Amino acid sequence: MACSIALIQGASRGLGLEFCRYILKNKSPAAVIATCRNPDGAVDLRALAEQHPNRMTVLKLDVDREEDIGGAADRVRESFGRLDLIVNSSAMLHPSGKGETSLRDVSAKGLVSTLTTNTVGPLIMAKYFAPLLQKGGGGFGQQPAEKAKQHSGIIVNITAKVGSIGDNGLGGWYSYRMSKAALNMATRNLSIELARSRPKVVCVSLHPGTVNTDLSRPYHRNVPKVKLFDTERSVNYLMSIVDTLSIEKTGKAYNWDGTELPW
Repeated sequence: MACSIALIQGASRGLGLEFCRYILKNKSPAAVIATCRNPDGAVDLRALAEQHPNRMTVLKLDVDREEDIGGAADRVRESFGRLDLIVNSSAMLHPSGKGETSLRDVSAKGLVSTLTTNTVGPLIMAKYFAPLLQKGGGGFGQQPAEKAKQHSGIIVNITAKVGSIGDNGLGGWYSYRMSKAALNMATRNLSIELARSRPKVVCVSLHPGTVNTDLSRPYHRNVPKVKLFDTERSVNYLMSIVDTLSIEKTGKAYNWDGTELPW
């Protein structure tokens, strides 16, 4: 079988960049397609691509623009013909960089911008790339011998624990919480539709823990060091979950430690 192919959306930094590194290091000879808004300005991503010229492709894709997503899907179809894994990792806390602490901080513009990147983008990614996942070889996740080709591909949406309605006891962060709760609903919807497809595609939401990235860094003061992960540690946990995914696990949200996250 040809090598597995993974597409990482939002790969210029943080978790997205680390997913690229992990797959290149641990999933040889898998190929990585890395997308971001501005490849020319993504210094670390470009350096990684130069280290792996035969296994890594970088594409321009602004997740807020449907025409960018459609164009990237066309290029992947022409160059690769299929996909085995998509990770939607790009996200914003809020255009201001700070979560709203009260209703007076909420603005329509901030809500729309956050929802567009965090929720609409991953759903439109699925619209254009799911057909390529249906052509995949199931190169990631659990593939028991007795259930050969149980699934053809996987969609991973990076969610957040604060998007869990059942777990919300503090309030605040309207835009971010709403965007991740809506993303979880999109994951659930996609899992139902894509599990009916032939072949089937797995779709899950994964919570990476509190990670030392630009998005959450302003709020690290009250996070115990043992619960603050670097990107490498977080991605190691998340890929361990990906390696166990099967069609029976589709449509759910999981914490970084593999426990199920309540909706």
